[in-house]
Amino acid sequence: MSSPNYHIIADEPDFLVVDKAPGVHFHSQDGHAGLVAQVEHDLSTKLFAVHRLDTMTSGLLLLARSSQAAAQFTELFTQHQVQKFYLALAQGKPKKKQGWVVGDMAKSRRGMYKLLRTTENPAITQFFSQAVGDGVRLYLLKPLSGKTHQLRVALNSVGVPILGDPLYCVADHGAARGYLHAYGLQFNWQGQAFNYLCAPTHGEQFVAEAVTQQLADWGEPWQLAWPNKK
Repeated sequence: MSSPNYHIIADEPDFLVVDKAPGVHFHSQDGHAGLVAQVEHDLSTKLFAVHRLDTMTSGLLLLARSSQAAAQFTELFTQHQVQKFYLALAQGKPKKKQGWVVGDMAKSRRGMYKLLRTTENPAITQFFSQAVGDGVRLYLLKPLSGKTHQLRVALNSVGVPILGDPLYCVADHGAARGYLHAYGLQFNWQGQAFNYLCAPTHGEQFVAEAVTQQLADWGEPWQLAWPNKK
C-alpha cells in the first residue's frame, strides 16, 4: 500500500519500514494527521514510533507493530545497534570533504540548534562527500548519536547548510525541498540481519544522473571503510 505521503518498503510481523515523502509531518498537527497516524488509519492497525524524521526529511522510517517490539527497538536504538545512513545535498565547499563532526548541541534562536566546542554529551556524525556538479556536493552521513537536527547542524557547522533547509540554509537556491533523505537502515532482529536501502525519488537534484552514479559507486554504506576519528 502507498499514498502520496509514503509507501511501504517492508511489512514484517513485528515492524514496518516506510519511505516517507518530504514535507510530511511526523506528528499530527494543525488539524492534519501526521505520518504515523496516516499509516495506522490506512492499515487499520496500531503502530509505535521508535525514531523520527524531521518534516523536511524524506526516507526510511521504522515503525513497530507492538509495544513489546517498540521497547526492544528503542533499546537497539539506545545501544546504537541500528545503523542509519542519510544523504544530503549542499552548495559550496565544506571545511573538510570527509571525516567526523563532533560537539555538544545547544538550542539557538528560532527553533535552531548550534554545535558547541565542548564534548560532554556530543552529537557525533561521520560523513563522506563527493562533487556532483554546479558547486553542489552529495553527502553520505552516518549519525552515531540521535540528537534533534543533528545532521542539519553538522553540515551547517562545516560551512555547507543543507540545500533547501528552511532553518539553516539562508541563501535561496530555489530548492524545491530540503535535500535530506534517510537512505539506509541496518539492524539485527530476532537473530536475522535486515538491511534496507531506499534512494530518494523527490527533488530534481536528488534524482540527477550524477547523484545516481555516485550512489552506485558508494554501494552499500555499511560496507564502506568509514573515516577514522582524528
